[in-house]
Amino acid sequence: MIKSIKLSRFTNIRHGFFNRSGGVSKGIYKSLNCGVGSKDKKNNVKKNLKIVIKKICKKSKEIFLVKQTHSNKFLFLSKNTKIKNRSITADAIITDKKDFPIAVLTADCVPILLFDKKRKMIAVIHAGWRGAFKGVISKVINFMLKNGCDREDITVAIGPSITQKNYNVKLDFKNKFIKKHKKNKIFFKNRNKLIYFDLPNFIKSQLKFNKISKIDTINIDTYDKKNNFFSARRSLKLKHVDYGRNISIIMIK
Repeated sequence: MIKSIKLSRFTNIRHGFFNRSGGVSKGIYKSLNCGVGSKDKKNNVKKNLKIVIKKICKKSKEIFLVKQTHSNKFLFLSKNTKIKNRSITADAIITDKKDFPIAVLTADCVPILLFDKKRKMIAVIHAGWRGAFKGVISKVINFMLKNGCDREDITVAIGPSITQKNYNVKLDFKNKFIKKHKKNKIFFKNRNKLIYFDLPNFIKSQLKFNKISKIDTINIDTYDKKNNFFSARRSLKLKHVDYGRNISIIMIK
């Protein structure tokens, strides 16, 4: 489990970015696959989620996840929210509930954890290029600000994801971003006649656009095999039929 230095300063939250180590899954899912939507054995995924929760919270029996679709939708769960539907579609979760771990699953996309130290509100975001492009980060921050948070009190951790050196994209992808804003060209680099996109720094720019200054970036590339993370792009290159998912989690104590 990898922790953010800045988030670790707060004693009233628990958090972590998990790689693929320490689980029970086999084969291409070896070993801490938390992908409830993957083709892995369901029982193994359940066991892996229990392994994660034991490292985060002894009081809670499960981790709250949503069905991720690369959207800009978020879900807010207040202290008094009673959860009936466990198959909600969203790509971000916000809550002020205690002992209630929230998480997202990634395999190259960017996991983002947020905490407001005074309002005692947390959020977790699954930010692939689609969600980031659609403004999921701004939507989450704006909601937090409208509900008692302050920019100066929010600390953000950007988790492990694919980095520019391994993120090859097509010209129409680049044009889509530049059409939205000319300044976005700084997130693209040409190498050997190929185009590479810097997703983590695009995410960081979105946070800065929203005037968030307390940002911690975990500079670990999920595509590089040596870092031991699940990677959708690496799995595709290896012609695997599926891939595991890394979990990133945060909870108020």
